[in-house]
Amino acid sequence: MKIDSKAIKELAALLNETGLSEIEVADGDQAIRVAKGGATVVQGYTPAASPVNMNSDPTTPQPASMTSDTVAHNHPGAVTSPMVGTVYLQGEPGTPPFVKKGDTVKAGDTLVIIEAMKVMNPIKAEKGGTVTQILVSDGQPVEYADVLMVIE
Repeated sequence: MKIDSKAIKELAALLNETGLSEIEVADGDQAIRVAKGGATVVQGYTPAASPVNMNSDPTTPQPASMTSDTVAHNHPGAVTSPMVGTVYLQGEPGTPPFVKKGDTVKAGDTLVIIEAMKVMNPIKAEKGGTVTQILVSDGQPVEYADVLMVIE
């Protein structure tokens, strides 16, 4: 396997920029995980079902993904982040958001954009319905499997 040192450097810079302690990007069956203290390249990657809290100190504040409404995480209409990055609710600054609470969407509609490694990734609705909750704000860092919104 060829190790992409440029990608590792970009991920490390993104860690510092966002204040995250770990970031992972997958492409097919390969993934690169960069954490404070090192980098790992993994073949045969299988993503985890949910984020794991590695912090055992209960007095330390948890990231938003660990403290947001548990009902939303278990909701069948939860739209989760497929990657680590920065979420944007509109295509360009000053333009209307892709969706608002109460909007009706259909499968394939763009819900948000997640920027990862300077690439804008549109996140599309997998099914139609009504947006009942938006759990992220514009410009917020998100992690893999964070709930972005709920569509019923």
